Amino acid sequence: MAFDEVRFPDNISRGAKGGPQRRTRIVTLASGDEERNAVWANSRRVYDAAYGLRRADDLAAVTAFFEARNGRLRGFRWKDWADYKSCLPSAAIAATDQLIGVGNGAIATFPLVKSYSSGGQTWKRAIAKPVSGKVLIAANSVPLASGWSVDATTGIVTFTSPPASGVAITAGFEFDVPVRFDTDELPITLDIERTGSIASIPLIEIRR
Repeated sequence: MAFDEVRFPDNISRGAKGGPQRRTRIVTLASGDEERNAVWANSRRVYDAAYGLRRADDLAAVTAFFEARNGRLRGFRWKDWADYKSCLPSAAIAATDQLIGVGNGAIATFPLVKSYSSGGQTWKRAIAKPVSGKVLIAANSVPLASGWSVDATTGIVTFTSPPASGVAITAGFEFDVPVRFDTDELPITLDIERTGSIASIPLIEIRR
């Protein structure tokens, strides 16, 4: 699938709206009771970038970006300003933020993940698009300056030598969301000042 390792303009995405979407099937029985089943095991992010448009230049930038991606054809990076770090929004990333695996002396690769926990329940999100230069790694809470590398296009951390058995591997990182346009048209409305606007610019997360 075509994917461009380029990020949608930050100044526009900052004002967008959106977040996680899940799909649950609910069947209401004759008794009024209901049965609920998760159709998707993982959530999917959806956004509307139109809320971030403020100037005529923003409109031109989005049009150019849309055309370069060939509408829905090519995926790209998106910064979700509400959720782009391994830690709380007010904190700085640290190498101990997220547990990504435990060594066994044989495995040398660990995918980046972010855990969301509440009320005894936890969901782990695969992080496929970390920001280059914004990944920190630790082994048993000791930051590692070398001995590992991360693929910024897949989110896979690879160690030069497999971590010993029982060693907790943790990571801190910033990340983007892989998305695509969820439309093949970009209807522009020109106002009296000819600055223009777009009613909706839907984006949807790419899951593989």
